[in-house]
Amino acid sequence: MPTIKPNPTAKHWDIFCTVVDNYGDIGVTWRLAKQLAAEYLLPVNLWVDDLHSFSHILPTLNPSLPQQTFNGVNIFQWNNPLDISYNAGQVVIEAFACELPEQVKTVIEQLHQCPQSQTPHWINLEYLSAEEWVEGCHGLPSTQMNGIKKWFYFPGFTHNTGGLICEKHILNDRIQWQANPNNKMALFADLGLHGIKVNDTVISVFSYETDALPALIHHWQTSATAIHALVPKGRSLTSLASVLNCDTQNLIPGQQFSLGNLTVHILPMTDQIGFDRLLWSADFNIVRGEDSFLRAQWAAKPFIWHIYPQEDDYHLVKLEAFMKIYCDNLPAEIATPWREVNLAFNQGDQNAIVSYWQQLNSVILPLQQHAINWPNNALNDADLASRLVQFVKNS
Repeated sequence: MPTIKPNPTAKHWDIFCTVVDNYGDIGVTWRLAKQLAAEYLLPVNLWVDDLHSFSHILPTLNPSLPQQTFNGVNIFQWNNPLDISYNAGQVVIEAFACELPEQVKTVIEQLHQCPQSQTPHWINLEYLSAEEWVEGCHGLPSTQMNGIKKWFYFPGFTHNTGGLICEKHILNDRIQWQANPNNKMALFADLGLHGIKVNDTVISVFSYETDALPALIHHWQTSATAIHALVPKGRSLTSLASVLNCDTQNLIPGQQFSLGNLTVHILPMTDQIGFDRLLWSADFNIVRGEDSFLRAQWAAKPFIWHIYPQEDDYHLVKLEAFMKIYCDNLPAEIATPWREVNLAFNQGDQNAIVSYWQQLNSVILPLQQHAINWPNNALNDADLASRLVQFVKNS
Protein backbone atom coordinates (compact mmCIF):
# COMPACT_ATOMS: atom_id res chain seq x y z
CA MET A 1 0.00 0.00 0.00
CA PRO A 2 1.49 3.40 -0.94
CA THR A 3 2.06 6.23 1.49
CA ILE A 4 -0.68 8.87 1.44
CA LYS A 5 0.73 12.40 1.65
CA PRO A 6 -1.79 15.21 1.86
CA ASN A 7 0.17 18.35 0.93
CA PRO A 8 -1.94 21.49 0.53
CA THR A 9 1.08 23.59 -0.54
CA ALA A 10 1.85 21.50 -3.63
CA LYS A 11 1.05 23.31 -6.89
CA HIS A 12 1.12 20.40 -9.31
CA TRP A 13 -1.84 19.09 -11.30
CA ASP A 14 -2.81 15.41 -11.41
CA ILE A 15 -4.59 14.00 -14.47
CA PHE A 16 -6.04 10.49 -14.30
CA CYS A 17 -6.83 8.65 -17.53
CA THR A 18 -8.01 5.15 -18.40
CA VAL A 19 -7.12 4.14 -21.94
CA VAL A 20 -10.25 3.55 -24.04
CA ASP A 21 -10.17 2.37 -27.66
CA ASN A 22 -6.35 2.31 -27.47
CA TYR A 23 -5.57 5.95 -28.31
CA GLY A 24 -8.60 8.24 -27.93
CA ASP A 25 -8.72 9.23 -24.27
CA ILE A 26 -4.97 9.05 -23.75
CA GLY A 27 -4.42 11.12 -26.90
CA VAL A 28 -6.50 13.97 -25.47
CA THR A 29 -5.05 13.87 -21.95
CA TRP A 30 -1.46 13.58 -23.20
CA ARG A 31 -1.87 16.68 -25.37
CA LEU A 32 -3.46 18.57 -22.49
CA ALA A 33 -0.73 17.55 -20.05
CA LYS A 34 2.03 18.60 -22.46
CA GLN A 35 0.39 21.95 -23.13
CA LEU A 36 -0.13 22.76 -19.44
CA ALA A 37 3.53 21.96 -18.77
CA ALA A 38 4.93 23.83 -21.78
CA GLU A 39 2.75 26.93 -21.93
CA TYR A 40 1.84 27.44 -18.27
CA LEU A 41 4.93 25.88 -16.65
CA LEU A 42 2.71 23.76 -14.44
CA PRO A 43 4.08 20.59 -12.84
CA VAL A 44 1.81 17.86 -14.23
CA ASN A 45 1.46 14.23 -13.18
CA LEU A 46 -0.32 12.02 -15.72
CA TRP A 47 -1.63 8.75 -14.27
CA VAL A 48 -2.38 6.13 -16.94
CA ASP A 49 -3.70 2.58 -16.54
CA ASP A 50 -2.32 1.20 -19.83
CA LEU A 51 1.21 2.30 -20.63
CA HIS A 52 1.53 -0.26 -23.44
CA SER A 53 -1.19 1.39 -25.53
CA PHE A 54 0.16 4.81 -24.54
CA SER A 55 3.57 3.83 -25.95
CA HIS A 56 2.07 3.57 -29.46
CA ILE A 57 1.71 7.36 -29.57
CA LEU A 58 4.76 7.98 -27.36
CA PRO A 59 7.33 5.49 -28.71
CA THR A 60 10.04 6.53 -26.22
CA LEU A 61 7.81 5.52 -23.29
CA ASN A 62 8.87 2.32 -21.52
CA PRO A 63 5.68 0.43 -20.52
CA SER A 64 7.55 -1.53 -17.86
CA LEU A 65 8.62 1.55 -15.87
CA PRO A 66 6.11 2.79 -13.28
CA GLN A 67 7.50 6.36 -13.28
CA GLN A 68 9.11 8.39 -16.08
CA THR A 69 9.14 11.93 -17.42
CA PHE A 70 8.62 13.25 -20.97
CA ASN A 71 7.98 16.79 -22.22
CA GLY A 72 8.01 18.05 -18.65
CA VAL A 73 5.18 15.68 -17.66
CA ASN A 74 5.60 13.00 -14.98
CA ILE A 75 3.95 9.80 -16.20
CA PHE A 76 2.85 7.26 -13.58
CA GLN A 77 1.49 3.74 -13.97
CA TRP A 78 -1.99 3.75 -12.48
CA ASN A 79 -2.58 0.38 -10.87
CA ASN A 80 -5.64 -0.39 -8.78
CA PRO A 81 -5.08 0.02 -5.91
CA LEU A 82 -2.34 2.63 -6.32
CA ASP A 83 1.11 1.26 -5.60
CA ILE A 84 2.82 4.65 -6.02
CA SER A 85 2.70 7.31 -3.30
CA TYR A 86 0.08 9.95 -4.01
CA ASN A 87 0.85 13.54 -3.04
CA ALA A 88 -2.14 15.86 -3.45
CA GLY A 89 -1.64 19.01 -5.48
CA GLN A 90 -3.67 22.01 -6.59
CA VAL A 91 -5.86 20.27 -9.16
CA VAL A 92 -6.98 16.70 -9.80
CA ILE A 93 -8.59 15.95 -13.15
CA GLU A 94 -10.76 12.89 -13.62
CA ALA A 95 -10.63 12.50 -17.40
CA PHE A 96 -13.86 11.30 -19.02
CA ALA A 97 -15.47 10.00 -15.81
CA CYS A 98 -12.67 7.49 -15.27
CA GLU A 99 -13.36 7.36 -11.48
CA LEU A 100 -10.50 8.40 -9.20
CA PRO A 101 -8.68 5.75 -7.13
CA GLU A 102 -10.07 5.34 -3.63
CA GLN A 103 -6.76 6.47 -2.12
CA VAL A 104 -7.02 9.77 -3.98
CA LYS A 105 -10.60 10.30 -2.88
CA THR A 106 -9.48 9.62 0.69
CA VAL A 107 -6.79 12.29 0.48
CA ILE A 108 -9.23 14.83 -0.97
CA GLU A 109 -11.69 14.09 1.84
CA GLN A 110 -8.98 14.43 4.52
CA LEU A 111 -7.97 17.82 3.15
CA HIS A 112 -11.59 18.93 2.90
CA GLN A 113 -12.15 18.13 6.59
CA CYS A 114 -9.04 20.04 7.70
CA PRO A 115 -9.81 23.78 8.08
CA GLN A 116 -6.15 24.75 7.62
CA SER A 117 -5.76 22.96 4.29
CA GLN A 118 -6.89 23.70 0.74
CA THR A 119 -8.86 20.98 -1.01
CA PRO A 120 -7.64 20.31 -4.55
CA HIS A 121 -9.88 21.47 -7.37
CA TRP A 122 -11.62 18.26 -8.43
CA ILE A 123 -12.56 18.44 -12.10
CA ASN A 124 -14.29 15.90 -14.31
CA LEU A 125 -13.09 16.57 -17.87
CA GLU A 126 -15.92 15.48 -20.16
CA TYR A 127 -15.95 14.41 -23.80
CA LEU A 128 -16.15 17.04 -26.51
CA SER A 129 -19.61 17.74 -27.91
CA ALA A 130 -21.21 20.44 -30.05
CA GLU A 131 -24.68 19.81 -28.58
CA GLU A 132 -26.53 22.88 -27.30
CA TRP A 133 -27.07 21.50 -23.79
CA VAL A 134 -23.33 21.55 -23.11
CA GLU A 135 -23.38 25.31 -22.45
CA GLY A 136 -25.88 24.85 -19.63
CA CYS A 137 -23.86 22.11 -17.92
CA HIS A 138 -20.32 23.43 -18.36
CA GLY A 139 -18.69 24.62 -15.15
CA LEU A 140 -21.39 23.32 -12.82
CA PRO A 141 -20.42 21.78 -9.46
CA SER A 142 -21.70 18.48 -8.13
CA THR A 143 -21.58 18.10 -4.36
CA GLN A 144 -20.39 14.63 -3.38
CA MET A 145 -21.59 12.71 -0.30
CA ASN A 146 -18.68 14.04 1.73
CA GLY A 147 -19.52 17.65 0.86
CA ILE A 148 -16.71 18.08 -1.64
CA LYS A 149 -17.49 19.80 -4.94
CA LYS A 150 -16.60 18.12 -8.20
CA TRP A 151 -16.72 20.48 -11.16
CA PHE A 152 -17.86 19.35 -14.59
CA TYR A 153 -15.80 20.77 -17.42
CA PHE A 154 -17.20 20.43 -20.94
CA PRO A 155 -15.00 21.15 -23.97
CA GLY A 156 -16.94 22.78 -26.78
CA PHE A 157 -17.13 25.13 -29.73
CA THR A 158 -18.74 28.21 -28.16
CA HIS A 159 -17.68 30.97 -25.76
CA ASN A 160 -19.77 29.42 -22.97
CA THR A 161 -17.99 26.05 -23.02
CA GLY A 162 -14.54 24.81 -22.06
CA GLY A 163 -12.96 25.33 -25.48
CA LEU A 164 -10.85 23.05 -27.68
CA ILE A 165 -7.35 21.63 -27.24
CA CYS A 166 -5.05 23.62 -29.49
CA GLU A 167 -1.44 24.50 -28.68
CA LYS A 168 -0.56 28.16 -29.24
CA HIS A 169 2.01 27.34 -31.93
CA ILE A 170 0.19 24.60 -33.83
CA LEU A 171 -1.66 26.65 -36.45
CA ASN A 172 1.46 28.60 -37.44
CA ASP A 173 3.46 25.36 -37.56
CA ARG A 174 0.87 23.91 -39.90
CA ILE A 175 0.87 26.95 -42.19
CA GLN A 176 4.66 26.83 -42.50
CA TRP A 177 4.61 23.08 -43.14
CA GLN A 178 2.01 23.29 -45.88
CA ALA A 179 3.75 26.22 -47.59
CA ASN A 180 6.53 23.91 -48.82
CA PRO A 181 5.52 20.69 -50.65
CA ASN A 182 8.97 19.25 -49.91
CA ASN A 183 7.86 18.77 -46.30
CA LYS A 184 5.11 16.31 -47.15
CA MET A 185 7.29 14.45 -49.64
CA ALA A 186 10.03 14.06 -47.02
CA LEU A 187 7.45 12.82 -44.52
CA PHE A 188 6.12 10.21 -46.95
CA ALA A 189 9.68 8.99 -47.53
CA ASP A 190 10.33 8.80 -43.77
CA LEU A 191 7.17 6.71 -43.39
CA GLY A 192 8.41 4.26 -46.04
CA LEU A 193 5.78 5.27 -48.61
CA HIS A 194 6.82 4.96 -52.24
CA GLY A 195 5.40 6.06 -55.57
CA ILE A 196 3.59 9.19 -54.38
CA LYS A 197 4.04 12.20 -56.68
CA VAL A 198 3.71 15.74 -55.40
CA ASN A 199 0.37 16.38 -57.17
CA ASP A 200 -1.22 13.00 -56.47
CA THR A 201 -4.29 12.93 -54.23
CA VAL A 202 -3.46 11.60 -50.75
CA ILE A 203 -6.17 10.44 -48.34
CA SER A 204 -5.33 9.44 -44.77
CA VAL A 205 -7.64 6.87 -43.18
CA PHE A 206 -7.97 6.42 -39.41
CA SER A 207 -11.47 5.10 -38.81
CA TYR A 208 -13.41 2.37 -37.06
CA GLU A 209 -14.76 -0.59 -39.03
CA THR A 210 -17.40 0.39 -41.58
CA ASP A 211 -18.80 -1.06 -44.81
CA ALA A 212 -18.55 2.42 -46.32
CA LEU A 213 -14.75 2.24 -46.48
CA PRO A 214 -14.44 -0.70 -48.93
CA ALA A 215 -17.12 1.00 -51.07
CA LEU A 216 -14.95 4.11 -51.26
CA ILE A 217 -11.88 1.99 -52.02
CA HIS A 218 -13.66 0.41 -54.98
CA HIS A 219 -14.72 3.84 -56.21
CA TRP A 220 -11.24 5.33 -55.87
CA GLN A 221 -9.83 2.56 -58.05
CA THR A 222 -11.66 4.08 -61.03
CA SER A 223 -10.35 7.61 -60.46
CA ALA A 224 -9.03 9.43 -63.53
CA THR A 225 -5.99 10.51 -61.49
CA ALA A 226 -3.75 8.76 -58.97
CA ILE A 227 -5.06 8.39 -55.41
CA HIS A 228 -3.08 7.11 -52.43
CA ALA A 229 -4.91 5.85 -49.31
CA LEU A 230 -2.68 5.80 -46.22
CA VAL A 231 -4.00 3.27 -43.70
CA PRO A 232 -2.40 2.23 -40.38
CA LYS A 233 -2.75 -1.30 -39.03
CA GLY A 234 -5.87 -1.58 -36.92
CA ARG A 235 -9.59 -1.08 -37.27
CA SER A 236 -9.61 0.71 -40.65
CA LEU A 237 -7.52 -2.03 -42.20
CA THR A 238 -9.82 -4.70 -40.77
CA SER A 239 -12.61 -3.32 -42.97
CA LEU A 240 -10.43 -3.83 -46.04
CA ALA A 241 -9.57 -7.53 -45.64
CA SER A 242 -11.91 -8.60 -48.46
CA VAL A 243 -10.75 -5.78 -50.74
CA LEU A 244 -7.07 -6.53 -50.24
CA ASN A 245 -7.74 -10.28 -50.22
CA CYS A 246 -5.36 -10.99 -47.36
CA ASP A 247 -5.10 -11.34 -43.60
CA THR A 248 -4.61 -7.71 -42.58
CA GLN A 249 -3.09 -8.79 -39.26
CA ASN A 250 -0.01 -9.99 -41.11
CA LEU A 251 0.61 -6.80 -43.05
CA ILE A 252 3.63 -4.67 -42.19
CA PRO A 253 4.22 -0.90 -42.55
CA GLY A 254 5.57 0.01 -45.97
CA GLN A 255 3.57 -2.61 -47.85
CA GLN A 256 1.34 -1.31 -50.62
CA PHE A 257 -1.41 -2.60 -52.89
CA SER A 258 -2.13 -1.32 -56.39
CA LEU A 259 -5.83 -1.35 -57.24
CA GLY A 260 -6.45 0.42 -60.52
CA ASN A 261 -5.56 4.08 -60.03
CA LEU A 262 -5.55 3.63 -56.26
CA THR A 263 -2.57 2.62 -54.13
CA VAL A 264 -3.22 1.52 -50.55
CA HIS A 265 -0.20 2.11 -48.30
CA ILE A 266 0.21 0.46 -44.89
CA LEU A 267 1.30 3.12 -42.41
CA PRO A 268 3.51 2.74 -39.33
CA MET A 269 2.23 4.21 -36.06
CA THR A 270 3.62 7.65 -35.28
CA ASP A 271 3.84 9.95 -32.30
CA GLN A 272 1.43 12.88 -32.05
CA ILE A 273 3.69 15.33 -33.88
CA GLY A 274 4.08 12.83 -36.71
CA PHE A 275 0.32 12.27 -36.82
CA ASP A 276 -0.33 16.02 -37.03
CA ARG A 277 2.09 16.32 -39.92
CA LEU A 278 0.46 13.38 -41.68
CA LEU A 279 -2.90 15.16 -41.52
CA TRP A 280 -1.29 18.39 -42.74
CA SER A 281 0.21 16.48 -45.69
CA ALA A 282 -2.93 14.70 -46.90
CA ASP A 283 -5.55 16.22 -49.18
CA PHE A 284 -8.43 14.61 -47.30
CA ASN A 285 -8.54 13.02 -43.85
CA ILE A 286 -10.82 10.34 -42.45
CA VAL A 287 -10.54 10.43 -38.66
CA ARG A 288 -12.23 8.94 -35.64
CA GLY A 289 -12.91 9.58 -31.97
CA GLU A 290 -12.04 12.92 -30.40
CA ASP A 291 -8.30 13.59 -30.57
CA SER A 292 -7.84 12.93 -34.29
CA PHE A 293 -11.18 14.68 -34.96
CA LEU A 294 -9.78 17.94 -33.60
CA ARG A 295 -6.39 17.49 -35.24
CA ALA A 296 -8.12 17.10 -38.60
CA GLN A 297 -9.76 20.47 -38.05
CA TRP A 298 -6.44 22.15 -37.22
CA ALA A 299 -5.00 20.54 -40.38
CA ALA A 300 -7.29 22.80 -42.45
CA LYS A 301 -8.21 20.02 -44.87
CA PRO A 302 -11.61 18.49 -45.73
CA PHE A 303 -12.40 15.47 -43.54
CA ILE A 304 -14.87 12.79 -42.51
CA TRP A 305 -15.49 12.28 -38.79
CA HIS A 306 -16.17 8.64 -37.91
CA ILE A 307 -17.68 9.09 -34.49
CA TYR A 308 -17.59 6.33 -31.87
CA PRO A 309 -20.80 4.26 -32.17
CA GLN A 310 -23.21 4.53 -29.22
CA GLU A 311 -26.45 2.82 -28.23
CA ASP A 312 -29.63 3.93 -30.02
CA ASP A 313 -27.44 5.75 -32.57
CA TYR A 314 -26.90 8.63 -30.16
CA HIS A 315 -23.52 9.23 -31.81
CA LEU A 316 -25.42 10.45 -34.88
CA VAL A 317 -27.04 13.14 -32.72
CA LYS A 318 -23.58 14.34 -31.73
CA LEU A 319 -22.46 14.19 -35.36
CA GLU A 320 -25.46 16.24 -36.49
CA ALA A 321 -24.77 18.85 -33.80
CA PHE A 322 -21.21 19.32 -35.01
CA MET A 323 -22.18 19.38 -38.67
CA LYS A 324 -24.73 22.11 -37.94
CA ILE A 325 -21.97 24.31 -36.50
CA TYR A 326 -19.40 23.43 -39.15
CA CYS A 327 -21.82 24.15 -42.02
CA ASP A 328 -23.34 27.27 -40.48
CA ASN A 329 -22.10 29.64 -43.21
CA LEU A 330 -21.66 27.13 -46.03
CA PRO A 331 -23.87 27.25 -49.15
CA ALA A 332 -26.19 24.25 -49.45
CA GLU A 333 -24.44 22.94 -52.56
CA ILE A 334 -21.27 22.50 -50.47
CA ALA A 335 -22.77 21.66 -47.08
CA THR A 336 -25.20 18.99 -48.29
CA PRO A 337 -22.74 16.56 -49.91
CA TRP A 338 -20.27 16.98 -47.02
CA ARG A 339 -23.00 16.25 -44.45
CA GLU A 340 -24.29 13.27 -46.42
CA VAL A 341 -20.81 11.81 -46.90
CA ASN A 342 -20.27 11.96 -43.14
CA LEU A 343 -23.64 10.36 -42.41
CA ALA A 344 -23.15 7.62 -45.00
CA PHE A 345 -19.69 6.78 -43.66
CA ASN A 346 -21.01 6.56 -40.10
CA GLN A 347 -24.01 4.48 -41.16
CA GLY A 348 -21.99 2.19 -43.42
CA ASP A 349 -24.18 3.04 -46.41
CA GLN A 350 -22.20 1.77 -49.40
CA ASN A 351 -24.39 3.25 -52.13
CA ALA A 352 -24.87 6.67 -50.56
CA ILE A 353 -21.19 7.13 -49.73
CA VAL A 354 -20.14 6.76 -53.37
CA SER A 355 -22.92 8.98 -54.72
CA TYR A 356 -22.27 11.80 -52.28
CA TRP A 357 -18.49 11.44 -52.57
CA GLN A 358 -18.83 12.19 -56.28
CA GLN A 359 -20.87 15.30 -55.46
CA LEU A 360 -18.39 16.34 -52.79
CA ASN A 361 -15.50 16.02 -55.21
CA SER A 362 -17.14 18.61 -57.47
CA VAL A 363 -17.08 21.23 -54.67
CA ILE A 364 -13.78 20.25 -53.07
CA LEU A 365 -12.08 23.60 -53.70
CA PRO A 366 -14.60 25.78 -51.80
CA LEU A 367 -14.77 23.11 -49.10
CA GLN A 368 -10.98 23.35 -48.83
CA GLN A 369 -11.23 27.12 -48.36
CA HIS A 370 -13.82 26.62 -45.64
CA ALA A 371 -11.49 24.16 -43.90
CA ILE A 372 -8.73 26.81 -43.96
CA ASN A 373 -10.98 29.45 -42.40
CA TRP A 374 -12.53 27.14 -39.82
CA PRO A 375 -9.82 26.89 -37.08
CA ASN A 376 -9.93 30.56 -36.10
CA ASN A 377 -13.74 30.46 -35.95
CA ALA A 378 -13.74 27.28 -33.87
CA LEU A 379 -11.26 28.50 -31.26
CA ASN A 380 -13.41 31.48 -30.22
CA ASP A 381 -10.35 33.41 -28.95
CA ALA A 382 -9.23 30.89 -26.33
CA ASP A 383 -8.18 27.22 -26.30
CA LEU A 384 -9.12 24.60 -23.72
CA ALA A 385 -5.92 24.79 -21.67
CA SER A 386 -6.19 28.58 -21.36
CA ARG A 387 -9.82 28.39 -20.30
CA LEU A 388 -9.09 25.54 -17.90
CA VAL A 389 -6.31 27.44 -16.13
CA GLN A 390 -8.60 30.47 -15.83
CA PHE A 391 -11.45 28.24 -14.61
CA VAL A 392 -9.27 26.95 -11.76
CA LYS A 393 -8.30 30.51 -10.80
CA ASN A 394 -11.94 31.58 -10.71
CA SER A 395 -13.35 28.54 -8.91
